[in-house]
Amino acid sequence: MPLPTHPAALCFYALVETRCEGVNAEMVFKRLLGSLGVGGPTVDTVLDPGTVRPGGTLTGQVHLQGGNADFDIEHIALELVARVEAEHEEGESEGTVAFDRFIAGGGFRLAEGEERSVPFSVTLPWETPVSELYGQPLGIVLGVRTELSVAGAKDKGDLDQLTVGPLPVQEAILEALGQLGFGFRSADLEYGRIGGTGQQLPFYQEIELTPAPQYAHQVNEIELTFLASPAGLEVVLEADKRGGLFSEGHDTITRFTVGHHDVRDWNTEVDGWIRQLVEHRASYGSHSSYGHDGPYGGHHDHDDHHRSGPGIGTAVAAGAAGLAVGVVGGMVAAEVVDEIGDFFEDEEEEGED
Repeated sequence: MPLPTHPAALCFYALVETRCEGVNAEMVFKRLLGSLGVGGPTVDTVLDPGTVRPGGTLTGQVHLQGGNADFDIEHIALELVARVEAEHEEGESEGTVAFDRFIAGGGFRLAEGEERSVPFSVTLPWETPVSELYGQPLGIVLGVRTELSVAGAKDKGDLDQLTVGPLPVQEAILEALGQLGFGFRSADLEYGRIGGTGQQLPFYQEIELTPAPQYAHQVNEIELTFLASPAGLEVVLEADKRGGLFSEGHDTITRFTVGHHDVRDWNTEVDGWIRQLVEHRASYGSHSSYGHDGPYGGHHDHDDHHRSGPGIGTAVAAGAAGLAVGVVGGMVAAEVVDEIGDFFEDEEEEGED
């Protein structure tokens, strides 16, 4: 009688045929099931509560539940992921980008039914996007994906939402913009690089603002990008300028650098930045030296290419009310919360498949 070849048939065969000395048929059966993803260990990652900031420490616990047999845990990996937009010749698309990876543990045996928790402490990249402001989500989707690599079994995974608040200097700049009359329109993540900057991640965050009344006749919107590093913060500003009677609209860009602990009159400082931007007087070099290196190798000067509008970062319903503490506390658009929830449900379903 020939041996069966189907995995399930092999499991049954291993259970009923115990002719090999020293072989525990039931254990063989359980481990074969585990290799198919049945009865193997499970993983659940719990992030510690509290606000996490770019460059800060993310802590938590990876909770493991043993399966129906002993399994060797090769490693527990944590991956930071973001939902990112990409522009290409066919238009735009969205996808998940992993932007950092850490090994939290591994190299041990998890006994049958054993419960074990593995604590972790990892440092977020300085350019990690800001996903909330004053407790209001901005529509940016960030997550921590846990990968449990198990010898002789199907790998398990878990995905948890990551919430990141602004650095103090980022918050000060956003507060100043709100007090100057600028309003929040939307935020998203764009795949590509901004030329002439110290950008490290393969994508950057855009925060789109409605113009303050005093600039509304000159610009349609302002786009803001923060590029943080241990040394300080690069602030990239882009204006979608309105066209005149005999001229077309166009984009201008400028960049400023500030320290993490700078003490300034931020309202005056930021208003000066906007005036330079609107008047097309670039700071720290000509605006033409800054551009986007797209995901397909193309370089776009800002005078010819406008950074794309709202996408995955659906607008928070603060509207033109402003960014100040007392103003941004308005109702958050329900579609923002729903979209983030749908993302994690879809990702978990893909992981299970």
